[in-house]
Amino acid sequence: MGEFPKIKSRKTIEVSPWMKVIEREVAYKNGTTELYHAVDQQDYIAIVALTPDGRIPIVQQYRPAVERKTWELPAGMTDAGEDPALTCERELMEETGYPAKAVHALGSFSPCTARLSNRMHSFFVQTGARPQGAAIEAGIELNLVSPGELAAMIISGEFSLQLHIGALMLAGMRGFIDLSAFTPR
Repeated sequence: MGEFPKIKSRKTIEVSPWMKVIEREVAYKNGTTELYHAVDQQDYIAIVALTPDGRIPIVQQYRPAVERKTWELPAGMTDAGEDPALTCERELMEETGYPAKAVHALGSFSPCTARLSNRMHSFFVQTGARPQGAAIEAGIELNLVSPGELAAMIISGEFSLQLHIGALMLAGMRGFIDLSAFTPR
C-alpha cells in the first residue's frame, strides 16, 4: 500500500501564454478522491531597491484582477530559463529606469501553497544613479518614497500587495533595510 495522499492524475490546461491551470485528482487513505486546481506560471521576482539618495522606488499600474491601479515594488515574471537575478536587473531598469549596482538575493519562497505552483524570488538592490531621460515601461508610474512614506501607504491600504510587504520584511530580516525607519509619517 502506497503513501497517502497521492496524485492519481494530473492535467494541464493552457489559459494564456502567461498562465496554465493544473488539475490534480488526489486520492486519500479513506478511499475518497478530490479534484484540486492550481495556477501554474513562470517564477516571479520582487525587488526592494534603494536609490543613492535613500528612497525606495515603487510603481503603479492598472491590475485587471482587482480592477484598479495599485502601488507595488518593481517586479515581474522570469522568462523561461532566465536566472532570477538577471530578471531582477532587467525588470528594475524597465520599470524604473534605475540600473542595478549591487543585487542581493533575499530568498525564494512559495507565494501561495494552496493555489500557485511557482516560486517568488525576492531581491534587495542598491541602484546606481538614474540616467538623465531614462524611459520606463508604458503604463507604469514611478514614485520614490522614504521608508516612512511607504509605511504610511501600507497602513492605509494604498500599498496592499502582501507578497511585496513580505519582500520588505525579508530585506529587513537580512539587514539590508532598517525596519525601524518604517514608521508611518
